[in-house]
Amino acid sequence: MPDPMEIADGAGNVTADELRLLIERAERLEEEKKGLSDDIKDVFAEAKARGYDPKAIKKIMQIRKKKREEFQEEEAILEVYMKALGMI
Repeated sequence: MPDPMEIADGAGNVTADELRLLIERAERLEEEKKGLSDDIKDVFAEAKARGYDPKAIKKIMQIRKKKREEFQEEEAILEVYMKALGMI
């Protein structure tokens, strides 16, 4: 009967302690992620309180992640579609 403190994984044995450490590490990272998410919400709340539009700020953040060419291409396609729909 296998040792209950070891689990076979096909590539060798993983100890329960090692598995526990991996799980605890992932749990700590999830907590950190939640904390960062709360901090980001606070930034948007502060921006709104100062008169800025959080949706516009989020849109700018999305744009800044893209390469200039990618953004320009998307804008050109959007303009074509909006013209076709009589929106501009």
